[in-house]
Amino acid sequence: MPLDVPAHLASLVCIGFDGSEPTPFIEEALSAGVSTVILFARNVGDPAHTAETCRRLREAAGRPIVIAIDQEGGTSRRLVDGFTPVPPMRELARLGPQAVAEAATTTARELRSVGIDFNFAPVVDVDSNPNNPVIGNRAFSDDPILVAEFGSIWIKAMQEEAVAACAKHFPGHGDTSEDSHLELPRLSHDLERLRRVELRPFVAAVEAGVASIMSAHVLFEAIDPDRPATLSARVLHEVLRQEIGFKGVIVSDDMEMDAIVGRMPIESAAVEAINAGVDLLLCCHREDRQRIVLESLADGLDSSAAERAIARMSQFHAAWAR
Repeated sequence: MPLDVPAHLASLVCIGFDGSEPTPFIEEALSAGVSTVILFARNVGDPAHTAETCRRLREAAGRPIVIAIDQEGGTSRRLVDGFTPVPPMRELARLGPQAVAEAATTTARELRSVGIDFNFAPVVDVDSNPNNPVIGNRAFSDDPILVAEFGSIWIKAMQEEAVAACAKHFPGHGDTSEDSHLELPRLSHDLERLRRVELRPFVAAVEAGVASIMSAHVLFEAIDPDRPATLSARVLHEVLRQEIGFKGVIVSDDMEMDAIVGRMPIESAAVEAINAGVDLLLCCHREDRQRIVLESLADGLDSSAAERAIARMSQFHAAWAR
């Protein structure tokens, strides 16, 4: 059946696809109003190949869209063949501020040259737990002051080259000992500790003008003991919007991760996330789930939350889409 979703709601979902050219479903989703697409290693190759994939996506859309990717450093990169290697953020930070700026500039120029406008980087989690299975050397440091400094440098350098940056994973995934791809991590730190350590780099990212912030599928007991950050208005609205003053786009981490779909139907989670303050839902892999998420948004959304998300995504696309 054809997708049944209003275009303004479809703009709140970012989807991925299989292969190096648009699938029938991605073409259908773009026609329905999806305006953000994420690329993975399965979609890209050398610069010429990647540029052709981006060209085909824009041709299928027939209008400006945003094409996104995770291009951090080290092994956390989708583009490898023919692209400048960037070391992990921890190693890059040891080389100093100039090295961080140069890496971000080079990355952004290469992304922009092949048609990519949005990079889900930098990680601004504080790597304070050596047993963390998912952050590690993706983080700049175990010192929140250094993470704040280097994260801000990366953001400014990347966005000066017309590629939107994304600080992740709010309000901090660095001190967890579980992988949110597989289960729901919990943190019991009090608010004083969160403000001193986990939140500090995000405050700096907002001051640096970061275009977007990605939420963590982590439960922060001191803020909201019942819902992970992605589904929590206390985390996203009260802390990120009101306390920190962020006015840009809030992106969810992938809604297909088991921290979410292992706990509830993805359609319920999608509605809860938008109602809590997420503006852009990532649904990266399965077409059946993407269809469900898109069609679930027609019912159940709080009208004011939806209007705010639609307005922010409209502003984001006006700034970054092509």
